[in-house]
Amino acid sequence: MSAKQGSSRRQFLAATTTAAAFTIIPRHVLGAPGQPSANNKLNIAGVGVGGMGSGDVRRVSTENIVAIYDVDANRAAGVAKPFPGAKTYTDFRKMLEMQKDIDAVMVATPDHDHAVVTMMALKMGKHVFCQKPLSHSVHEALEIAKAAKQAKVATQMGNQGQAGEGARLTCEYIWSGAIGRVSEIHSWSNRRPDISPRAVPRPKETPPVPENLNWDLWLGPAPQRPYHPCYLPFRWRGWWDFGTGVLGDIGCHNLSAAFKALKLGWPKSVEACSTHWNAPPEIKNETAPLASIVTYHFAAEGNRPEITLRWYDGGMMPPLPKEVGDRNIFVNDGTLIVGDQGVLLGHQLLPQSRAKVFGKPKQVLPRSPGHYQEWIDACKGGKPAGSNFVDHAGHLAAVVLMGNVAIRTEEKLYWDAEKLQFKNSPAANQLLNPPYREGWTL
Repeated sequence: MSAKQGSSRRQFLAATTTAAAFTIIPRHVLGAPGQPSANNKLNIAGVGVGGMGSGDVRRVSTENIVAIYDVDANRAAGVAKPFPGAKTYTDFRKMLEMQKDIDAVMVATPDHDHAVVTMMALKMGKHVFCQKPLSHSVHEALEIAKAAKQAKVATQMGNQGQAGEGARLTCEYIWSGAIGRVSEIHSWSNRRPDISPRAVPRPKETPPVPENLNWDLWLGPAPQRPYHPCYLPFRWRGWWDFGTGVLGDIGCHNLSAAFKALKLGWPKSVEACSTHWNAPPEIKNETAPLASIVTYHFAAEGNRPEITLRWYDGGMMPPLPKEVGDRNIFVNDGTLIVGDQGVLLGHQLLPQSRAKVFGKPKQVLPRSPGHYQEWIDACKGGKPAGSNFVDHAGHLAAVVLMGNVAIRTEEKLYWDAEKLQFKNSPAANQLLNPPYREGWTL
């Protein structure tokens, strides 16, 4: 070999070595499924991006957004614009089957589609972020938690407040004895009917389906019915076939901290009263009631006494404890945790005389890097996210959705924690796992 040839070879090797240091190689070439790509960024797909899904995708845009799905082709194209490398789809099944480089999936479809999308992704070994509530039924929540445990992937439900300072202070106040022994939890939401239509019959008109919308796929596992704009893109929440009412919509937000702080398991009973009590079947079988109160009873456990948890919506409110004084606490959503030495309004210790004496609780919980970052870190091998399906979200969603079963049956229901069904109502047990439309399975 001549000196000139040797010099050229060395220059070639040096150039290729330098180039290799900056080449991004696809994840599926170098790593196992579910592992970040060579630049340590996840390849994420957004599923159902018309509403919350667009915000979810933007919140993780430091990663690689590689796929966007929505049944509305116009919405999918609009959300994909900031991500020129992302492919767009109008069928999530084709997306997951065809695009092999997806590491993680964010699900923000209407509630009735949460489980079928999430389960498919879990079975394919994908990390999953799913909006609240985790599922449309109690059975789905339990099955998703089981599948997530088997898949050993990173998961997170979209109840963002669980990552906040307030959720941690709630736990630390209760654990430090600031309000003494807790016996009652009251939680409420006044979500407006124009956001979540309720107590209305099914429309009789059958307008044509817009060309940009795949109506059959939007229905997914829900019973067949004609298209109507009253259902989408946002107003499906109050319809039993698609949404979970105000309780399902907000309960996983409001109650997460209390469930963690008090380690609430299964309630021994759940019952409800609502404005549906004298409504005709064509109203009560279609949509959630305008207003309801749902009561859960939890048995005493260890040093913790029996706890009564009450949910209120549509303007229904709990009695005002004397510790709260003359504050108007019912303007927004909220939670009140009552102990024998004080109360927590959100994470505010009351009465103020108690707060002055007690001060701030000792910090015992690590603070969160943020709800979305928790999930990203978990996907990359970090500790499980705070609302992962296995340890928290599956159980929380299942208990919350039990309340809707009580609303619909108008019975006091007694729960069998071993059999995971109600002891006294075949009708209620049918609502734990309603049938899917033909062609759809979990």
